[in-house]
Amino acid sequence: MQKKVLSCVLSFLVIIPYLFVTAYAIEITVSAKSAILIDANTLEVLYAKNEYEKRGIASTTKILTSLIALDYGAPQKEIVASKEAVTVEGTSIGLKAGDKITIKALVYGMLLESGNDAANVTAYGISGSITEFSELMNSYAEKLGMKDSCFANPSGLTDKNHYSTAYDMALLTSVAIKNPVFKKICATESAVIDFGTPEISRTLSNHNRLLRECEGVFGVKTGYTKASGRCLVTACERNGITLIAVTLNAYDDWNDHKKLYDFGFSLYDNELLQVDLPNISIPVVCADKKRVSVETAFQPEFRTNGSYKSEIYIEQFLYPPVKKGDIVGCVVFYDKKENIIEEIPLVSSDNATSLYKEVEVKISILQRIKKIIERLSI
Repeated sequence: MQKKVLSCVLSFLVIIPYLFVTAYAIEITVSAKSAILIDANTLEVLYAKNEYEKRGIASTTKILTSLIALDYGAPQKEIVASKEAVTVEGTSIGLKAGDKITIKALVYGMLLESGNDAANVTAYGISGSITEFSELMNSYAEKLGMKDSCFANPSGLTDKNHYSTAYDMALLTSVAIKNPVFKKICATESAVIDFGTPEISRTLSNHNRLLRECEGVFGVKTGYTKASGRCLVTACERNGITLIAVTLNAYDDWNDHKKLYDFGFSLYDNELLQVDLPNISIPVVCADKKRVSVETAFQPEFRTNGSYKSEIYIEQFLYPPVKKGDIVGCVVFYDKKENIIEEIPLVSSDNATSLYKEVEVKISILQRIKKIIERLSI
């Protein structure tokens, strides 16, 4: 997806009325007790089922732990595993007390093999204790707007004070996949990491079957405990659109996510949006051309779903000289919640020069005088 951003702060604007487009799709059912499907870019909810219900999230917790690890330390920074950190129940990558391991390797250990020891070592390495790291997790979650979440440990082990919602986990994931290191690691099917005393290589395998079974899926994290059931967070990209799916307590989560993505992507237009410029031109004051034509700087390469509108903003008039390619306005696309989807610059497709050269000379002289006065006033 090509994304261009233009700040449309123009002095004199003409706003051309917008266009509405609406799309419809069929309903689906999933096995999950709670589920959600969102557009990763606009955060628009495409499907939801008990999305605000607080539930255990098992090892999908490690999405937050991994993101904090990458944000709070250099990926190649080494952490020494303590006895307290590696003494943990559940899945493990085989860390022992005294082992040196990089933050990046720990993230691989969390996102691929779901190592609880990797999560604990991360927590101790960053905050010094599980309690302190849990406070950091809750502070981080609050800043992200995760209003219905509480974290008591970095791994996702069952605790009455450890829970989240499908909505909050989707929100977290939309932030996590913007981190290029996180995105690369969660999309990796297998990786070799080095740690230990003496240092040896270990091969880690990703538990996420959808990396191989569902077109476009590039992450993110699996999870399971008896209390929370099967939990799954994935992200999928097709035709430049990225969607995020979350299912909590689902007995058929793999198929749930396949259904959600087939449903979600069916909502989007198959054709790229086209900017329709109805013979727009802008008057030019005191120039060899009375008006200059307007065209888009580039064709938009994005798709949308549901209802959207576009508005065209252009200058009311221009002063010479005007050069072909000068920005003279923009087209802004909005979703139905008034969020900006895309901004496309509008440029002049013609040149226009001044009819009065002496005007340019006078302006030049005035500028020189202004500079002289500024120097004298210092």
